[in-house]
Amino acid sequence: MKKNIGLTDRLLRLGVAVLLLGMAWWWSSWILLLFSLFTFFEALASWCVIYQIIGKNSCPLK
Repeated sequence: MKKNIGLTDRLLRLGVAVLLLGMAWWWSSWILLLFSLFTFFEALASWCVIYQIIGKNSCPLK
């Protein structure tokens, strides 16, 4: 998996993952928990499957 998510995008995804995790706990929702874990994985791995499919890359050039 080639990295395709930059730092700002990763931080936003981490925030969304924490928010979804709180909502999943509050509403006892397995679906929100799965979305939260998937978003958290994307942020940690710096890789997004949707970005891969459409060819987008928010990583800075090295």
